[in-house]
Amino acid sequence: MTPPVDILIVSYNTKDDLLRCLASIFAHPPASLGSVVVVDNASADGSADAVRAAWPNVRVIAMDRNVGFAAANNRAIQATTSPLILLLNSDTVVPAGAIDTLIDRLLVTNAVAAGPRLVDAGGRPEVSFGRDLTPLAELMQMIRVRLAAGSSALARDYTSRLVRRERDVDWVTGACLLVRREAALAAGMFDQRYFMYEEDVDFCAALRHAGGRILFTPAAEITHLRGRSAGGSPAAVSAYYDRSHLAFYEKHQPGWVPLLRGWLRLRGRTK
Repeated sequence: MTPPVDILIVSYNTKDDLLRCLASIFAHPPASLGSVVVVDNASADGSADAVRAAWPNVRVIAMDRNVGFAAANNRAIQATTSPLILLLNSDTVVPAGAIDTLIDRLLVTNAVAAGPRLVDAGGRPEVSFGRDLTPLAELMQMIRVRLAAGSSALARDYTSRLVRRERDVDWVTGACLLVRREAALAAGMFDQRYFMYEEDVDFCAALRHAGGRILFTPAAEITHLRGRSAGGSPAAVSAYYDRSHLAFYEKHQPGWVPLLRGWLRLRGRTK
């Protein structure tokens, strides 16, 4: 029997996307659905009330301030009990069978976490997995992401081949991340020093350091309306990214921190 899965969504000022995401979940629920929980990070757009009105069976945890992605996910994990946890961005749309397929691949391969292929509204795939962060790995990831966004036939073919094969990876994006609860708790859940960005890479690193495998599988496919869940001004988003980037290197690659700080200073992005 398939173990039940709790679906956890963190939202910040994404009411329309959030309602669309929930509608897709309940139109195509997994075979064994536990709780659906929305943690609203003090949105100003009425998200929490809109969910309560439209989906009274969804548990809404309304924060009194924006605590960030990591802390909000931890709050949702602590509020649920099912053996499996699906972390889902509010700007995703779930097709029929996608969650069950993702669960099946996690269980069959004995991975502790798994992520599906993500595609945009037009069906173009994104690069939603990668190697642990190092300067070289980041350079390669940047090239892959730019190719994925490119319009040439060569770029499209390269990205299509990249996301065609199931494989073990160092991390999968938190936009859609299935994880075993036991493994998530053993890894200490999310490190709350990350307000936004890199928390998923760090979380997957903790899972791997505890001996777990991270799976990317194209057998399941989720639509991701890219970047619409980020919120905030470009300057604020950039500042969040820089702080999280530094935090990751301070924790995992401290030898590179002076160089990274110098690079940010040259670009006027840190004091």
